[in-house]
Amino acid sequence: MTENETVPDELGQLKKEIGKLRLQAGLRKALSAELAKQKKISEEATKQAEESARILEGLSKNLSRYVSPQVYKKLFDKKDKVELSSQRKKLTVFFSDIVGFTQLTDELESEDLTDFLNDYLNNMATIAVRHGATIDKYIGDAVMIFFGDPESNGPDLDAKKCVDMALDMQRYVRENAPTWAKRHSFDRVLEMRIGISSGYCTVGNFGSEDRLDYTVLGGVVNLAARLESAARPGSILVSNETYKLTQDVIHYDIGRSYNLKGLHNQVTAYEVQVLDTDERPHAFSTDNVALTIKTQHLSKEELNLAIAFLQEKGSRLN
Repeated sequence: MTENETVPDELGQLKKEIGKLRLQAGLRKALSAELAKQKKISEEATKQAEESARILEGLSKNLSRYVSPQVYKKLFDKKDKVELSSQRKKLTVFFSDIVGFTQLTDELESEDLTDFLNDYLNNMATIAVRHGATIDKYIGDAVMIFFGDPESNGPDLDAKKCVDMALDMQRYVRENAPTWAKRHSFDRVLEMRIGISSGYCTVGNFGSEDRLDYTVLGGVVNLAARLESAARPGSILVSNETYKLTQDVIHYDIGRSYNLKGLHNQVTAYEVQVLDTDERPHAFSTDNVALTIKTQHLSKEELNLAIAFLQEKGSRLN
């Protein structure tokens, strides 16, 4: 083959190579554009996922403020469907309220009342969570709490933790009552009542398919509420069952019988005694006597008046 004949063949081969190179370049360019497009889509998807995560985190945080930590943990850890369901468990139920709160609402402006109540409930909740309690609900100034579900340390320890919590709450109120009174300009001694009862209750989700309330029902709940109403200001009154579960580790008075509203039979209940401070009232009670002496700042004149009163009643009996 002559030189003139080989040139066209080489040119043709060269054109083919150039065509391949152009095709490859076009493919690379298209692939690069597609990769850039996919990268942008991926970045946008990542941003949307991060934003969704932030929204869910915010919703989760808000939800955690509406339910107790134990219930919140149960909702997010449990893979089962949340539905209407309940079970029988031995629980210790707690009720508290502020003495004379109705009168206090009449004395305070709504802003002062709101500020005080939020401060009070926030600190009560902090104490409750520290002791591992399940906060059921707030009803105005009243607080309903229980121990034993969804987590339990056994009936006796649940009851002890509840009484320990109640003591901490009473201590906090006594220590901070003067500050609250000064800040909100109300002229009264702020005290709270507490009632505690232990026994078998029905606990779980109650309500409708669209609106559930995780709470506890039963006679034990009613008894705790009635004991709270019967308790002296600044005291803790517990049921006979709670007393039996904690009598070895908590100090009580000798107990007395109570006629509680809504209950047909008399109920024996015990008042928690605090032995390590003179700030708490000293109480003596029998079936027919309920005597309370506040030794802090007790004057000799007041003591003599009390003695004279008892002597006069005693002479009448003779």
